[in-house]
Amino acid sequence: MFIDTHCHLMDNYVPKNEISGMIKRAKDAGIGALINSCADPDDPAKAIKLCEQYENMFCTIGIHPEYAGKAIPNYNHLLSHPKTVGVGEIGLDFHYGSENCVMQIELFRAQLEIASTAGLPVAVHSRNARQETIEILCAPEFAKLGGDGVPGVMHFHCMPWEFTKILLDRGFYFSAAGLISFKNADKECEVFRMLPLDRIVIETDAPWCAPVPYRGKTCEPAMIIETARILANLHDVPIVELEHALFENTKRLYPKMNPFLI
Repeated sequence: MFIDTHCHLMDNYVPKNEISGMIKRAKDAGIGALINSCADPDDPAKAIKLCEQYENMFCTIGIHPEYAGKAIPNYNHLLSHPKTVGVGEIGLDFHYGSENCVMQIELFRAQLEIASTAGLPVAVHSRNARQETIEILCAPEFAKLGGDGVPGVMHFHCMPWEFTKILLDRGFYFSAAGLISFKNADKECEVFRMLPLDRIVIETDAPWCAPVPYRGKTCEPAMIIETARILANLHDVPIVELEHALFENTKRLYPKMNPFLI
């Protein structure tokens, strides 16, 4: 089965009455599990509620960098929940300017410390902040991210190879999203072609960034199959082989899922 390793079904852009339909369509399309990633400070409680409502739902808990400088709830008590598999979505985003970069870095480092203490992997958002992201993730004080396992995953990965290689050597995994289906994504596709297949996972980032041929529509987990087809072509493997590889990769990235997966 495929696993959507990063979606936002508790987002306000996803009507509550459509969630069950999305999950059913995902299951019908061969997506056996979903990982909801938090962003908004109100998301953690919503994510846990969905995990308890749907047996194939998991979550990562964290606060997106856009909320740096705002009141951030203490979510540490939710990290021990059996379906909380990581800390995320956390990171840096200087896309709209770096005026609050100091606050973003403080929030990022604080959440990396939380993840290190909990022994959980991180799901990292990095946009227009490559160098800063890498310097922080490679800092000695965060050497034990992920406990004895994988330090984390670069969500919606779109960094050039020279930056990707640094994080590959650091032990990170890399998540392919619908972006690689776009006609102007040659550079991103080449990076995923160069990456070892055993270090790749897959996501939708739903409700955002629907892959071709669904551009302009609300993205949902069932659409992950289109991204999988691109990845299979890039690595010249049958999609069934890719499916197995991504499944095993996700289990290594998020070992707390393993007792729930058949």
